[in-house]
Amino acid sequence: MTAPTDSTPGHVTSAHDTSAHSTPAAAAPIELDGRSLTLRDVVRLSLAPTRRGALVAALRPEAVAAARRSVDLRNALIAGRKPIYGVTTGFGDSVVNQVSPERAAHLQRNLIRYHLNGTGPDTAAEVVRATLVIRANALARGNSGIRPEVIGALLDHLNADILPRVPERGSLGASGDLVPLCYIASVLLGDGEVLTAHGTAPAAAAQRRAGITPVVLEPKEGLALINGTSFTAAFAVLAAHDASRITEAAEIATAFTSEALLGNTSHYAAFVHDAKPHPGQRAAAAELRRLTAGSGLSTTYEEILEDTEPLREDYRHLDHRIQDHYSVRCAPHVIGILRDTLAWVEPWLTTEINASTDNPLFSVEEGRVHHGGNFYAGHVAQAMDSLKVATASVADLLDRQLALLVDPKFSAGLPANLVPPALHAEAGLHHGFKGMQIAASALTAEALKTAAPASVFSRSTEAHNQDKVSMGTIAARDARTINELTGEVAAITLLAGAQAVDLRGPDKAAPWVRRVHQLLRSHVPFTDQDRRMEADITAVSRLIRNGDLARAAGSTTDKDTHAAAA
Repeated sequence: MTAPTDSTPGHVTSAHDTSAHSTPAAAAPIELDGRSLTLRDVVRLSLAPTRRGALVAALRPEAVAAARRSVDLRNALIAGRKPIYGVTTGFGDSVVNQVSPERAAHLQRNLIRYHLNGTGPDTAAEVVRATLVIRANALARGNSGIRPEVIGALLDHLNADILPRVPERGSLGASGDLVPLCYIASVLLGDGEVLTAHGTAPAAAAQRRAGITPVVLEPKEGLALINGTSFTAAFAVLAAHDASRITEAAEIATAFTSEALLGNTSHYAAFVHDAKPHPGQRAAAAELRRLTAGSGLSTTYEEILEDTEPLREDYRHLDHRIQDHYSVRCAPHVIGILRDTLAWVEPWLTTEINASTDNPLFSVEEGRVHHGGNFYAGHVAQAMDSLKVATASVADLLDRQLALLVDPKFSAGLPANLVPPALHAEAGLHHGFKGMQIAASALTAEALKTAAPASVFSRSTEAHNQDKVSMGTIAARDARTINELTGEVAAITLLAGAQAVDLRGPDKAAPWVRRVHQLLRSHVPFTDQDRRMEADITAVSRLIRNGDLARAAGSTTDKDTHAAAA
């Protein structure tokens, strides 16, 4: 993918001219109308690399017209000199303070200034890009009393890849993402700092280089920019995308584990999972059947019986387990929960990114203003808290599989810690994957700890005006963190699985497992002696995130949703 082009100041209705940055793979612009933005659109725009010219976003003409009608109604209502929240009154508990129409624009500038108190690390570039497109789309519905030129300024910065520096912390996920979105609004005014292809720079300087004119706010426009759930939703959309990669990686890692442990693939039989037909569980089982088909390592219950003589005495100890441990046998059930969670999380997020989430809202049809609470990110909070739990459970599943692989009491003849037998002459000097299992256990513990729900920690704030808040932003940030941790656990489990397959003989593995094994070995060598391995984890984590792992396994990737269908 390639990043968007430089923008033209005030451009709001069509894609920018890409002739100066032409590429053979230029994509059609993503056009915003406040109603039809997809999660895939957001991911495409947010994950675009620094090469310029292929992806742009613009407002549809009908969105421009809707925004202008909203502004006309706003101005007519202001002229009546009646109190309109956040337009001719103060904010929050200060709603009792009414100001004249002549002072309303000044009020908007101060609104942005007093919220510039974020803390913590800078928000990742991809989340800022996602925030810009989601906020522009929310305003494109034409309910917010904001000029299309101001909405276009958000897209100008997105298309030029001039990204506001936004601290991560400071949003309650209700009354909108006031603090983080103020950093974006401030940049639109020419203040603050931005991240460009050349590093951090003052916003005004970067705008001059790109030909972007800072905006001057009119009444309501500051509130329209900051009073919404777009920052929370940006984290959430990317978390859902990353979690879909986790499902793929977990199924592939489980296939490796089953192969390495000479496991019983009858546990994934369609009959079993049709008898408990959760769609995600059935889909995960079907994927495991596909990945392990044609294996010379894993077996089936029927094959075990063929190799087992009938019992002719009162007791014997079987040479082969007819049931695998839960972390292998019940993997479709655990991974299926994550699949099914995504199946309802993604429609919720699609609704959220196509919603007017500020307050107040202007109804052109009725000719009136409505005061409400669409800035409350409760659906996102619930979705992310649920996604956190499901993803962390997958981390725990993979950590348990790893524990089986490295422990000779459970690994069906594999050497302890997967230390190659070729090192027999140096027996006792090498410890193989012992440290990797310790690291995975630590990562899993952190993921499980972080899975505690954030939405239950509502805080009464701002003189008890904001006395019930969603905490959706924290939930969504945590969900991305858990994805990162779980991806690293998956990477370690895959590395151990590849090591075990090498020890068993890769030529005996199922065809799809062999293909993934070849991909892994093209990036990470066999561990033939003790060595540093953090780079191995990084390399495989990258293969999970960018979809290369799933593509090598023939898994379906790059979809709008991850709804499971058996």
